[in-house]
Amino acid sequence: MKNLFWLLSIGAITILTACSTKTNTSKEKQTFKVTTPLLKDTSYTQNYVAEIHALQHVEIRSRVNGFIESQLVDEGQKVKKGQVLFSINNSQFVQNLQKAKAATQSAEAELRSAEIELEGAQQLLDKNFISQAEYNITQAKVEALKAKLQEAKAEEAQAELHLSFAQVRAPFDGFINRIPLKIGSIVEEGDLLTTISNNQEMFAYFNVSEVDYLKYIASTKEDKRTLSLILADGSRYPHQGVIETVESEFDNNTGTIAFRAKFPNPDNVLKHGATTKVQLEEQVKNAILIPQKVTFEQQEHLCVFVVDKQNRLQIRKVKPSFRLPHLIAIKEGLSPKDKILYEGLQYVKEGDTINTELVSFSQFN
Repeated sequence: MKNLFWLLSIGAITILTACSTKTNTSKEKQTFKVTTPLLKDTSYTQNYVAEIHALQHVEIRSRVNGFIESQLVDEGQKVKKGQVLFSINNSQFVQNLQKAKAATQSAEAELRSAEIELEGAQQLLDKNFISQAEYNITQAKVEALKAKLQEAKAEEAQAELHLSFAQVRAPFDGFINRIPLKIGSIVEEGDLLTTISNNQEMFAYFNVSEVDYLKYIASTKEDKRTLSLILADGSRYPHQGVIETVESEFDNNTGTIAFRAKFPNPDNVLKHGATTKVQLEEQVKNAILIPQKVTFEQQEHLCVFVVDKQNRLQIRKVKPSFRLPHLIAIKEGLSPKDKILYEGLQYVKEGDTINTELVSFSQFN
């Protein structure tokens, strides 16, 4: 009976050993696809949140006291430069102007009378009928009346100016915005009547980090760089813009610097105060590209499996530069000659020796 037990035990061990050997042999014979990074010139886009500002956007305020007598435009209406927008009650200004004109006419009459007297005094002085002092007095009277006339004319001009302020006009072509005060509202000097925007062209202001700013400076050869605009609904604005200027200093609180781009706005799609995204394309020479699927994360580091000369797997930490659809550009950690594991990452571990099949990048790019 004991002999039978030992025979059965030896048979079971033999069968298990054979199965284990078969399994190891199967794993050793499994082939994994590997590839090498692609070295090529490429480009990628950077998105920045941007605020849209009109080319001109100003507040229209009352320059006189009174009440709004008429409102000649509506909110959202397009107006021309010089067009009357509001009329403020002007009866008082009309009266002031009439009074100023009357004062001017009176000063002119007094001056003409004094000039006639001066001519007579000159004749009398020539005949020694009056003294030089008397003549000088008459001459001084004429000079005083000339000054009085100038003062009257200045007051008349000021009255005309105040009267013109009662007619509120558009300072440039543009669109009228919100009108907070309606007809009949009492206004004082400085009260806001509305705002007007010139939307023919629009500015996009966006902030760029110091790193991206230095990249921009290094890659910019032409005077102005073009860029695209992504609207709030995700659609692309049909017109390209250009970067016009960069501010002269960084914001110490955010570590960014402001850029300003200009976009044409022929269809009046862009509005002052809108929030969009600008998309700036960056050109990169000799970028090292790998498929995204070959990467994995280990302790918050991006890693790949690198195959050495003995076909042994090593984990390599890499630093990405930017991402493209299905691809990652590597800044540090890989060279174009490195072989990286393309498939089967979940079946292997560091230190495994595998059979490899080199796959060209073009087969999956």
